[in-house]
Amino acid sequence: MRLELRGLTKQYDEGRIVLQPIDLCDEVRTLAIIGPSGGGKSTLLRIIGGLLPPSGGMLCVGGEPVVWQEKELARYRRRLGYVFQQGGLFRHLTAEENIVLPLVKVHGYAAAQARERAGQLLDRFGMRADAHKKPAALSGGQQQRVAIARAIAARPSLLLLDEPTSALDPEYTTEVLDLVSELKADGLDFIIVTHEMGFARHACDTAAFLCEGRLMEYGPSGKLFASPQTEQLSHFLGKLLEWNV
Repeated sequence: MRLELRGLTKQYDEGRIVLQPIDLCDEVRTLAIIGPSGGGKSTLLRIIGGLLPPSGGMLCVGGEPVVWQEKELARYRRRLGYVFQQGGLFRHLTAEENIVLPLVKVHGYAAAQARERAGQLLDRFGMRADAHKKPAALSGGQQQRVAIARAIAARPSLLLLDEPTSALDPEYTTEVLDLVSELKADGLDFIIVTHEMGFARHACDTAAFLCEGRLMEYGPSGKLFASPQTEQLSHFLGKLLEWNV
């Protein structure tokens, strides 16, 4: 998926600048966005997802410029899958209903077709026995599996994941990251905001380091981690590795 950012910025009304002008143009298959908290990672992902308008600059995804008008944005968002930090599941719906409802209401599936697709994904992700359960009855890892199933149900051209493991215990974190790796093997393009550096380094083709609202470094993940070019990235990685066993 071709991703092009030209002078992309974000500033809020009170004058707080979240993103300095960002320029990036590349064929993105699997991209990890990393950096310290407050660096602008989730803001950038929300802009790419069409959920937050930039203050300036241009965004093109798949060769098409994103038009910041609601009718055009609705069409654009239908091409994407989005997974939030804590899933964003509808609390009053079952696991199956969380997948079925967007397929019917947003993507125009017939109800029977949507239930069939939901069943396929619940089977694949080991959730068939829990299809009738509401989110409160599911573990954190199970909730995120349902959220990912919902996000890919309509076969999006690009999947966006905003720190999908941030609220999970270690065993559930591994479970969710393994699932995302499976999707990579299937050929699904994705962009993930993550603090899991092992996943960013070994499971993602490229990485972008955001700090203080600036795109400090971008390139192949292995090279970026092995040879940081900025003091900020060296310091960031050094702090993360300080307590590693």
